[in-house]
Amino acid sequence: MSAHTELPQAASETNGSCCSPSGSCHSDAAAPQGAVTTVYEVTGMTCGHCEGAVSAEISEIAGVTSVKAVAATGLVTVDSEAPLDEAAVRAAVDEAGYELAGVKA
Repeated sequence: MSAHTELPQAASETNGSCCSPSGSCHSDAAAPQGAVTTVYEVTGMTCGHCEGAVSAEISEIAGVTSVKAVAATGLVTVDSEAPLDEAAVRAAVDEAGYELAGVKA
């Protein structure tokens, strides 16, 4: 008997799984040149469901390439091809049922 046991998930991480080792379905590669990262403050998020609702609505804005919402901090990091219209972000956050407090300085 061998004392070494290889877990099936370890093998899948090395042979082309669609998800990165961090669990994200997006690559951690550098943003394309000209891309913009903006951090917004959103009030009212308390859980993963809140994060998902906010992320889903903001993701539908044209030019958005990724969104990461964190309920514990109230921060939403948005990567986009160009600067976003704050009114569009505010409308998306409102549609999700939360309030955009502003852009994190």
